[in-house]
Formats: sequence, structure tokens, C-alpha cells
Amino acid sequence: MNYMLWLWLGAMVVFGIVEALTAGLVSIWFVAGSAAALIGAFLGAGIGAQVALFVAVSALALAVTRPLLRKVTDAKAVPTNADRVLGDSGKVTETIDNENSTGAVYVDGKTWTARSADGGVIPAGAVVKIVRMEGVKLFVEKMEEKMEVMS
Repeated sequence: MNYMLWLWLGAMVVFGIVEALTAGLVSIWFVAGSAAALIGAFLGAGIGAQVALFVAVSALALAVTRPLLRKVTDAKAVPTNADRVLGDSGKVTETIDNENSTGAVYVDGKTWTARSADGGVIPAGAVVKIVRMEGVKLFVEKMEEKMEVMS
């Protein structure tokens, strides 16, 4: 029996397993391409024709399903509004010390874990500006002393 039949069958199985183990569509197009190349091998096509079938069918499957996939995944995106605090000011409720992994900031009615953006210690009671967010941690920088009077 032709070894290329086994190669394409193996490729189909491997790409199918990878697809089954992942959350998104990452290799389903290669399953279709492998199936086309397997059919070509079964019909006696040369190796070059089999590879061309694999590439062409994989590309076609990707081109056809990509817009549909984009519509489905975009529709499922639910904004959390967690990043709405970026640029806002907050009050330090627990001294921020990156070395000791401590710090909390009260902003927008919630207390957040906080770290200093520049690595410096920021004392409790200081007013800070939220510059970025990583996961559930806010990275802040101390605001000017004259701005603290506004809080």
C-alpha cells in the first residue's frame, strides 16, 4: 500500500486531535486539506499534486470559513468595562510596595490591588493616577501634591 495514504491519514488524525484539544478553530482547515490530499493519493496522484491539493484545499477552507468565524467570535465578545478606571485617580488605602507585594487603591467605588508603575513606595492616603491594568492589578503613579488637596 502507498505510504502517502498513511501519511495523509496520519496528518488528518493529528490535525483532528489538535483541533479537539484547543478551544478555537486552529487546525480544522488542515484536516480538510489532508482529506483532499488523501483522496488524491488514493486516486494515484503524484506527491506534488497531493501537496498542492493539501495547500489549496486548506487555504480555500480557511478563506471560506474565516469571515464566518470572525462574525461568530465577535458576537461573543462581552466588554467588561474593567478598564474604565484607566486614567482615573484613586486613593491609596494600603501602602503600595512592589518589593513586598502590598498595596491597594480605592477607585470608582471599589478597592483594587495596586502596584507602583515606577517601582517606588507610595504611602497610604496618597492620590494616584491609574496608568495601566494587568489582570486584576492596577499600576499607578503618584499624583502631584497640589492635586491631593482635591480629594
